[in-house]
This record gives sequence, C-alpha cells and structure tokens, in this order.
Amino acid sequence: MKELEITELFDLNHTLAAPYLSGFTYPWEALGGLSDFIIELGRSLPKEEYEEIGEMIWAAKSAVIAPTASLTGPAVIGKNSQVRHCAFLRGSILVGENVVVGNSTELKNVILFDNVQVPHYNYVGDSILGYRSHMGAGSITSNVKSDKKLVVIKAGEVRIETGRKKVGGMLGDFVEVGCGTVINPGSVIGRNTSIYPLSMIRGYVPAGSVYKRQGEVAEKSED
Repeated sequence: MKELEITELFDLNHTLAAPYLSGFTYPWEALGGLSDFIIELGRSLPKEEYEEIGEMIWAAKSAVIAPTASLTGPAVIGKNSQVRHCAFLRGSILVGENVVVGNSTELKNVILFDNVQVPHYNYVGDSILGYRSHMGAGSITSNVKSDKKLVVIKAGEVRIETGRKKVGGMLGDFVEVGCGTVINPGSVIGRNTSIYPLSMIRGYVPAGSVYKRQGEVAEKSED
C-alpha cells in the first residue's frame, strides 16, 4: 500500500538518516538495524561540529543537554536541539536538528526528523517521527501489544506482517498529536494530519485528515 511507504510519509531532506531509510520500502523495516546505523553515523560526523560526550553518544556542539538528562548510546543529537530536564534517552536514538526532547520524555529506538517536538512527558519507542511533527503533553506511542504477539500493520483491508514484537508509531511530516493520546502498536499517521486530544489511534490514519474519534475522521480543510 503506497500510502504506508517511506516516500509518502517523509521528506528525507530533513534527516541524517536519509541514506539509511532510502534502503527500505516501509518505515518499520528500518527499526531492526537502527542501532548499527547510528554508530556508523556517529563515527562519521565532522569533529568541528559534533563531539562524543559519552560512550557512543555524539552531540552537536550547538545542542543544549540538561545535566539531569540520562543518555545511553548509541545516540546522535543534532544541531540546535534541546534535551531538557530529566529526559531519558535509552539508546538507538537519532535526534535531528532543532528538535525539542522535553522534561521527563523517554525515547528508545527512534528517529526524530528535524524540528520534531516531544516536549512534555512523552514516551516514544520503536517509532519514526517525521519533519515538524509534534506530540502534545502526555501523548505516547505504545510499542508492544497486550497479547505480546508480533505487530501487524493494518490499513483497511491491507495487512502487513512486520515480524517484530515492538513497533510503535510512524508519524508523517507535519503531524499534530493532541495531548493525552495513545498511539497503539503499528499505527501509521499520514502527513499533515491532526489528532484530537485524548484519542486512541489504531491502524492507519490518512494524510490530510482530522482524527476526532474512532470512526470519525474528516478531511482537513485548507482554510
């Protein structure tokens, strides 16, 4: 299903992961080798712009990282990004440029494109967040099914086996997620879509939509 493909969800000009992601059709396929890619990327970064601040943790010299943040490698923190008070970065993390990782936000095995904001009490695991996507306070990606079975991507009648136990959310460019929302395992949200607060997302939400509640998804107005 073309709507679920990387090229439909993301503008790869806004991430250092572009060469890596270009090798896959669907975004969740990139989760398995992400750690190795980040290590390779970190070692190749220009030393005049980035420094290794911990074991396999590379941060741009222009990034601002709170002393109370907890970082475990491999991780790359991009230019002019902020990692705020008590953020918890658990490894296999690529943070793009001008990103905000907020207070008490937890990240694990993720790609955050440039200008992403996860600013308040968010959990983002086994997920990819596109350019300028934003998660409201307390919104999370759930990455493991309650029955612990392998995650299946579902979009209408389409079913795609991921072969993975852990798959979070794939958020296209310019996605806005309202506060307190739960994005269930294997959910895919198309570009330029807005999600109402306190929503429970499951499956595929089309690009250019306003998600109000399950079964009520409207086309976004251009006004």
